[in-house]
Amino acid sequence: MIFSAEVKVMPLKELLDPQGKAVSDGLKNLGLQNVNDVRIGKHINLQIEAPSKEEAALIAEDAAKKLLANPVMEEYSVHII
Repeated sequence: MIFSAEVKVMPLKELLDPQGKAVSDGLKNLGLQNVNDVRIGKHINLQIEAPSKEEAALIAEDAAKKLLANPVMEEYSVHII
């Protein structure tokens, strides 16, 4: 069976996000003063062949842990569709 996995990778809240800061400053320069605390991350879609949804989730978690996210600087979440 084929499952779709969505992996969301975001910088840790404790760390400075220079890309998010640049976007936040740009939005303020455009007159969008009400936008605060912009964080930029990654959204990754995986198509996983697995016997069950649970096994697909384990595979996606393994991929996120080993390659897709840097645990020193990022956190991730996995959602199986």
